[in-house]
Amino acid sequence: MTDTSPPSLLLANCTVLDARVLDGLAPVPDAGVWVRGDRIAAVGPYAGVAAQARAAGPVTELDLDRAYLTPGLVNMHTHFSLSLPGTGGDNVKTMGPYDLAHYMADGARRTLHCGVTTVRCVAEKDHADFALRRAITAGRIPGPRIHTAGRALVCTGGHGHESNDTLECDGPVGFRRGVRSQIKAGADLIKVMISGGIAGEHEGIHTPQLFADELAAVLETAHAWGRKVTAHAGPAEVIATAVELGLDCVEHGYQLTPQVVTRMAERGTALVPTLLVTRCKAFFDELGVPEWMQCRSLGAGPRHLESFAMAVEAGVEVLLGSDMPPFWDFEGTNATVRELEYLAEGIGPARAIHAGTRGPIRWLGAEADLGTVQDGKLADLIAMDGDPLADTSAFRGVRWVMTGGRVARDDRAGVP
Repeated sequence: MTDTSPPSLLLANCTVLDARVLDGLAPVPDAGVWVRGDRIAAVGPYAGVAAQARAAGPVTELDLDRAYLTPGLVNMHTHFSLSLPGTGGDNVKTMGPYDLAHYMADGARRTLHCGVTTVRCVAEKDHADFALRRAITAGRIPGPRIHTAGRALVCTGGHGHESNDTLECDGPVGFRRGVRSQIKAGADLIKVMISGGIAGEHEGIHTPQLFADELAAVLETAHAWGRKVTAHAGPAEVIATAVELGLDCVEHGYQLTPQVVTRMAERGTALVPTLLVTRCKAFFDELGVPEWMQCRSLGAGPRHLESFAMAVEAGVEVLLGSDMPPFWDFEGTNATVRELEYLAEGIGPARAIHAGTRGPIRWLGAEADLGTVQDGKLADLIAMDGDPLADTSAFRGVRWVMTGGRVARDDRAGVP
């Protein structure tokens, strides 16, 4: 008779930790994690977990060689089809649909291998993100779990209108239709551009781009369909209005004030600060980004850091998101880990782990399945040699990645 039981894997010789350290849960040294099928069946001291796993039937043991084991990272501001102004971006813009699909699939694979097991896409071209999500879910290509907004909503001529990863809308009726069109395509959330930014030549960061009735229409429609809304936003005045109307998340927040961050904390509006985008000259140079954009971006950096510090002090929920492609080689590591390091400078390693794992998963509404190393959760796990509670830079050394119970990377075994 054919054995139809799910594959059983015992992870051994590791220290297990997750964001519950903030709740007083200490890391578990000399731990065992029993993975059965795509989920964690048991976790705890090795002897007890091993006995439980072996009593259930044949099990394969994998020695992690004293690694630290955590949940996979979550990048909440991802663009697999990013095309900034400049020669690098032009190369992406001119790709046909087949080239774009392969380009995005390669980015998804590289993202997973960095230890990012879940992403939130916040504007992708031609709805290619939905095809990418289907391919990953079906197991045809390797990649992280994708939660996506589809195309971002903008006013006519608004931030990002030059690319087909946005949808131009006007008036409350137009924006209601825009929300519904993305939900029809399969969007998990809605992204809306409510101010100018650093990548629009004929706008400023401070430029308001939606009227209150338009934004209210976006929020009311999305929330009626059970979707959260995140907004590209820079200036405090624009963000203040959005927060009062019920915005769920702010992207960037370049020019916050103490009053605005206080209301964000009170109303539960999260912040994805994307600290990399105002301190990444080497990345801009690599892509041939024009001088006007570099000056605007780098010039916004000091105020951006002040805004982040204000948000942290006020108790705003801060979440990891790089804006730069998650896998991009930058300052000796990948963009996701570099952003996490910047976050840790302001909130410390334990809260940074929360911002890169449990916090985003809660925002995405996926906490029943992901975000911590617990019985019953999906086995999205990563391992590294250093202790990330001592230094967030330990994530630079991720050498083993599992998603849904399948090993996607194991440097010591030559996988992939």
